[in-house]
Amino acid sequence: MVSLDDAVVARYERAGKRYEILVDPELVAPYKLDPTEIELEDLLATDEIWHDARGGERPTEEKLVATFGTTELSECVSQILHKGSIQLTTNQRRQMIADKRQKIISEISRTAIDPRSKAPHPFTRIELALDELRWNPDPFLSVERQIKDAVNVLRPVIPLSFQTLKLAFRVSGSAYGAVQKEVRSDVIKEQWLENGDWAFVVEIPAGMKGEYLSKVAKRDPNTEVKEIN
Repeated sequence: MVSLDDAVVARYERAGKRYEILVDPELVAPYKLDPTEIELEDLLATDEIWHDARGGERPTEEKLVATFGTTELSECVSQILHKGSIQLTTNQRRQMIADKRQKIISEISRTAIDPRSKAPHPFTRIELALDELRWNPDPFLSVERQIKDAVNVLRPVIPLSFQTLKLAFRVSGSAYGAVQKEVRSDVIKEQWLENGDWAFVVEIPAGMKGEYLSKVAKRDPNTEVKEIN
């Protein structure tokens, strides 16, 4: 459940009355897309419908039925989110945009490379380019949905490529548990060698090569790795 300090007000007005809920702003968009993917208790700061969430005034059951056709919390929440609007203070909106922007820049910096040098673009280079282009994300849409928009804006001024590469690793058997936990989602091939070492191949965005090598080396300093076609 989101804390009251981090929650924002979602408001729907009808027949001169307003109906409010306190919600996690990060979960509004995914909940609207597919309510089955988000637990109601994670979305809401309180399991109540309010006339005035900050003042503590609540509607009667008769008012809820007249407005939403039900007193069921999930249905009332769904209607408020789809028919109403999110009430953000200036500071809340500014902070949400800044946080989402940082995440988008980080993801592009981690996964994209300069096709000329084959090296990742530094975070600052992407950040300055977006500043010059005056691009900011929507505070309510997910990072994943907005990366493509940011990339389309950046491409005329920064060459970006999202190439992938394959890395073959060989680590000691004693390091298997620690390494496997770090790489399991990327492994496309693996085998145990006769001497007890574990060999595996991963496919990752080219921009993550340096980060990935460091991650595995921390778990097994004697790891062997080569890039394969």
